[in-house]
Amino acid sequence: MIISILNQKGGAGKTTISINLACGLQEAGHKVLLVDSDPQGSARDWHSAANAELIGVVGIDRPTLEKDMKLFTPNYEYIIIDGAPQLENMAISAIKCSDIILIPVQPSPYDIWATAGLVDVIKARQEINNGFPKAAFIISRQITHTKVGREIRDVLKNYGLRVFDNGTFQRIIYSNTAATGRTVMNEVAQEAANEIRKIIVELKEFINE
Repeated sequence: MIISILNQKGGAGKTTISINLACGLQEAGHKVLLVDSDPQGSARDWHSAANAELIGVVGIDRPTLEKDMKLFTPNYEYIIIDGAPQLENMAISAIKCSDIILIPVQPSPYDIWATAGLVDVIKARQEINNGFPKAAFIISRQITHTKVGREIRDVLKNYGLRVFDNGTFQRIIYSNTAATGRTVMNEVAQEAANEIRKIIVELKEFINE
């Protein structure tokens, strides 16, 4: 199962969700590979900070993902692709090889508008590929105790893709753990880890629908 975390706008939370989702799936007993397709190599930097101890990470930042993934799929239950911002050819390559696309969107109208082009590419692929890859939005970096997340969810539904009920909130623990090569999954404060686990439960439901 290949899952790409895509949004061509920078700062949407792609790498944060990719790293924590991959490690959360591994925590649940699955064999997982994380693919860093961003030339900036943020996931690879995190992997280096972790001394390569938490999860397998490979860097593929050329638009050959649909061919390269064939080498890895027999050996892993889940492959998580951390998408590259602003590189349309990389996004297209990821869409071609993916079973599931997750689109992180911050609760901001600018972020919503920025997803329009990506949604068009995904839908074009779905039209010629029997509705695949399946795609859904995840609202990221929500602010606790505000209505903005709910309002954004209603707006995103106009794109005709599923909007996950579960997402991430603005928590300093995400950046703190990333900077030191960790994830939120094994931290004492469990709020962020529970967010990731709920996303995983909803993701598995989405896969099986």
